[in-house]
Amino acid sequence: MEGKCLTRENLMKLLDEMNIETQTYDHEEAFTVEDMLRFLDGKVGTVAKNLFINDKKKRNLWLVAAKHDTIINLNSLAKKIKAAGGLRLASEAILEEKLGVKQGCVTIFALLNDTRKEVKVLIDSSLLKEDFVLFHPMTNAASTSVKTSDVLKFLKEIDRSYELIDFTE
Repeated sequence: MEGKCLTRENLMKLLDEMNIETQTYDHEEAFTVEDMLRFLDGKVGTVAKNLFINDKKKRNLWLVAAKHDTIINLNSLAKKIKAAGGLRLASEAILEEKLGVKQGCVTIFALLNDTRKEVKVLIDSSLLKEDFVLFHPMTNAASTSVKTSDVLKFLKEIDRSYELIDFTE
C-alpha cells in the first residue's frame, strides 16, 4: 500500500466534505456479522457483510458488499464473474496491502486506500433496496450508518465503478 492509510477520523472528514450524512455507533470489536447484529440491534440501517476475495492465482481482487443475511456461494459467484480457478478469501497480508485494513474491518470505505483501483467492487442487488446500510468506518469497533443512495454517491465521488450481483440466482 502506497502512502498512508485513512483513519476513521479522516474518513468521517471526507464523507462530510462529500455531503454524506452519517451516524456512527461505537461498540466492542465485531469480528463477525453475528457480532455486528448483536451490537447494532435497534440502530438505523441494515448490517452489511463485506468480503475481500481473490481468484486462484491472486491476480484479481474483489470487494463484495452484501446484505448481512445474503448467502454468498463463492463457486457460483466465480462463474458469474468468470473468475478462473475459483474464488477464495484473500489473505490478511493482501487485505492490508490493498485496502489498508485488518481482518474484521473490511468495508466499502476502504476503497479509498486502493489508490491504484486494483480492487473490483461487487454489490448485492438486495442491499440497494434498503434505505440505510451500516459499514465499519475503517475499524471494527464502530459501525457507520449511511443512506444507501449515499453509498453509490461515495463510489461515484471516488471514481469507482461497481457490478450489481443478484445472489438469489
